Amino acid sequence: MKFTANLSLLYPEHAFLERFAAAASDGFQAVEIQFPYDTPAADIRRELDKHQLECVLINVPAGDLMTGGAGLACVSGREQAFEDALLQCLEYVRVLKPQCVNVLAGRAAPEEREAALQILQSNLIKASRLLGPEGVQVTLEAINTFDMPDFLIASFGDMQSVIADCPEKLAMQFDIYHMARMGEPVAALLAESGAHIGHIQFADVPGRHEPGTGELDFQSLWAAAEMSGYQGWYGAEYRPEGESTSAGLGWFKTIQNRSN
Repeated sequence: MKFTANLSLLYPEHAFLERFAAAASDGFQAVEIQFPYDTPAADIRRELDKHQLECVLINVPAGDLMTGGAGLACVSGREQAFEDALLQCLEYVRVLKPQCVNVLAGRAAPEEREAALQILQSNLIKASRLLGPEGVQVTLEAINTFDMPDFLIASFGDMQSVIADCPEKLAMQFDIYHMARMGEPVAALLAESGAHIGHIQFADVPGRHEPGTGELDFQSLWAAAEMSGYQGWYGAEYRPEGESTSAGLGWFKTIQNRSN
């Protein structure tokens, strides 16, 4: 099993560019970054190289999504803004060399759903055709509607439907936390769907903290994903419960010790 540290959430006790050293010191060999765009790509590349880290995943810029807005990828009238976001993402892809780039669908009111799905489909095709030649797998992620009301893609079925209808090769970004919050049968879905998952992320439920702080049996979830034949990375995308990220990595040390 291969684990990445999501540096947008982990190590908040450090300045962003100092988080790479902290992750490497704790034994991570790879990182992921939700939105790296406030930091020059060359500065990130320098830290990756300095600490012999791989960048596994970034997201396409999502406009106002993270501050309560609708985002870009499914919103009528924002098609040009999404294309501009893709071009910005492409600049970072060429420097950071991520395996996956995730598209966050955005929000849509129920009466806008069908039109929003059509816009999303068109934008996913654009993303795949632009980023695919760079060796990137474009992924689509479902987000729970407790944390993000009206998110267009909120269930496993939503992801599955969009990917099945897309003529381009897309994969799921399967976030264990979001699927568990939505009441999905997480272990069964992982066991059945490994071939269609491009990236897995995780946090415990309900607090979105590290494994062992909530309700989920991560040993059974890891086993289900491994049984499915999933070959990708597992992204630690949680909010550390304590003041120190390193102090909460008991789950990671256990896995490291077991594999040694």
